[in-house]
Parts: sequence; structure tokens; C-alpha cells
Amino acid sequence: MRLVELIATMETIAPTRFAEGWDNVGLLVGDRSQTIARAMLTIDYTSAVSREAQDAGCDAIIAYHPPIFSPLKRIDAGGLIHDAIRRGVAIYSPHTALDVADGGTNDVLCDVLELKQRLPLRPAPRTPNQYKLVTFVPAEQLDAVSAALFDAGAGQIGRYSSCSFRSSGTGTFFGEAGTNPVIGQSGRLETAQEIKLETVIPIDKAGDVIRALRAVHPYEEPAFDLIMVAAPPQLAGQGRIGNFDKPVARETLLERIKRGLGLEHLLVAGPTTGLIQRATVCAGSCGEMLSDAIAAGAQFHLTGEMRHHDALRAAEAGVTVVCTLHSNSERIALTGLKARLEQALPGLPCLLSQADRDPFSVR
Repeated sequence: MRLVELIATMETIAPTRFAEGWDNVGLLVGDRSQTIARAMLTIDYTSAVSREAQDAGCDAIIAYHPPIFSPLKRIDAGGLIHDAIRRGVAIYSPHTALDVADGGTNDVLCDVLELKQRLPLRPAPRTPNQYKLVTFVPAEQLDAVSAALFDAGAGQIGRYSSCSFRSSGTGTFFGEAGTNPVIGQSGRLETAQEIKLETVIPIDKAGDVIRALRAVHPYEEPAFDLIMVAAPPQLAGQGRIGNFDKPVARETLLERIKRGLGLEHLLVAGPTTGLIQRATVCAGSCGEMLSDAIAAGAQFHLTGEMRHHDALRAAEAGVTVVCTLHSNSERIALTGLKARLEQALPGLPCLLSQADRDPFSVR
């Protein structure tokens, strides 16, 4: 199997466009065209995981935490990245893209709590990412012009390509001295039967599409409109907030977390008894989202870790905070990710690392 197939599948499961701006997600090491035979899933790519993957014959690593995060100034022999490159091992990281994704890290924590009616705790900001292109083409050249626009990157809506709308009408123009119109002649008002062609363009493809339009359009000066398209609202974002079908005892939630995450101990701040109706989850380190949780009326907040003073603030607000240790809040998501990859890519065996574990333990 080609690595590019794994990348495409991961992009479907956890679109990288939803990752946080500070993050480093996607393919970090490897050649998209290389062949891969077996993948290993891990939270952290450590030397122990590297040895385990090598022994198991894995030439692709899906590491939730990006092993390349800050810019590298050198890649020395003996380091994990140098070793992966030398052995032809590909490394892909989904990180915060998987946190946001449907069925991703935070949704799995919701499943552990049995939390319903879930929504993002902090919705992702939406910025326009498309233009609408409107141009006017003689019917005889319509297919050639539209094909050139599609080839340059226009007309993509979700998983559909070559999307456009076409309507007929009458165009007018007056060619000034020195012009050479394809239809009629300069120096007089002309009319022409044209097709109005509308399509969409990713903002980063606009230059390519306009160049293609000018190159193939039969007119000396093709008329077109380029309109910024407002970004539609979406239910994507970090963390989750939701309600229970009926109030649940805090003690019951603590037991669900231990059972679901396979933990014997939890760090708990704030009230430990009483009923809960509304809760939030945020995998990893999410102390900065405590204000969002309090403002949303949460009574219970499940996360990986939190700073001392944030835990004090939560307790003062009457919010129960449960910390599992950082990666313990994330590792459970790998089981579901493995199942989805094996279903989408039956020719790629996927293994869960047994050497991967949180660096901290409670004794």
C-alpha cells in the first residue's frame, strides 16, 4: 500500500484543517509515494516504541503527539527522527485534528462519561476559505473554459468535483479604438449570447484559476466577478460539553472514568459528592478552557492535567475537575482510530503500541 492512501484516510477521519494553528500535524517524516506494509499507533514516539515498531515490522507510525513540534536545527545520528528517515519509516501525527474530529479524542471521553447532546466546548473560528467565480462565456467555448477552471482547482464542494451553475443571457460591450473583439467589431455597441458560468475556488487556488481563465477564454478581455464567500457555521471545535439524560452522581462518573480508561487512581479537585447534569471534557492539557467550562454551566470537567491555581479556581466555582494524567486522557482514542483505519484500509495491518504509556504513574 502507498503511504498516500493512509494520509488520505487520516485526512478523512481527522481533517488537518481543523487543527490548532500552533500545532504541527500531518505527515512529518516520509515520502508520500513510498510503500508501507504495517502501521503502529502510539501517543508518543519514544525509543521504546521505535524498537517495538521495528521488531513488529512496522514502517508507518501514527503518533498522536507530533515528535517534531518545534523547528529542528539539526538531525543527528542516533536520534529518533534520523533513525526513522534512515530506515524509511513514515511518521504521521493527527494531534489536535483528532481532538476536533467526530469520533475523535474528545468524543471518546464523552462516551466514557456516557455524555449526551454533546457540542464543542470552544467552537472553531470560521474564516472564509473560498471565492465564488462568475464569468461569461460563448456557448461554443463553455466546455473548454469550464474544464480548464476545474483542472486549475475550481469546482470542488466536499467530495464532489467539477461543480458549477450555468445560465444563458445576453452580454453587451463597446470596443474602444485598438480593440480586437472576437464577436462583432470595435467602434460600435455589440450584443452576444453568452453562458453565465458560476463556480467556487479555494482562496489559495484563485491565482491559478484566473490564469487558466485568461489563457483559455476566447475573449480579449474576459469579464469575471470574484466574490468572497462567507464561511458557513460548523459544529467543530475543541473540547465537548453535554448533558446527561438524567442527573448522575459524581461517584458514578469517577467509576466510569476508571473503568473506561483502565485507571486505578484519578486526581480530583472540587466537590466529590452530589448529582451532575452538565459536564465538559477536554483531552490533554486544557486548563485554559476552564473558563469556557464554567461559563457554560458545567459542573464536572474531565481532562488530562490542570495547573494548581486553575484547580483551585474550579473548586471555588463548585466544578469537579478530574485529571487522569495527560496521555491517559488520549490513549483510549487510539483503539477506535485503529478500527476505523482497518475498516478503510483492509490491506494495512494496524497495531497498538504496548510500549507506549504515560511517563507518570501514581504509586
